[in-house]
Amino acid sequence: MGLGTTELLLILAVVFLVFGGSRLPGLGKALGESMRNFRTGLRDTKTPNREIEDSDDKPSPDIK
Repeated sequence: MGLGTTELLLILAVVFLVFGGSRLPGLGKALGESMRNFRTGLRDTKTPNREIEDSDDKPSPDIK
């Protein structure tokens, strides 16, 4: 149950009417940057953190 071509064109027409032609490039750029940041965040959570892996499990020395 996805969006078809007709539905996408209708949505684009409504967006064009609401925001106007001059603001669409800025909105597209902001949307693209948001998606890129989201994907980068997902990728960062999947890769292990080197600081955690490299930490020693030795107890710290007692402070006198």
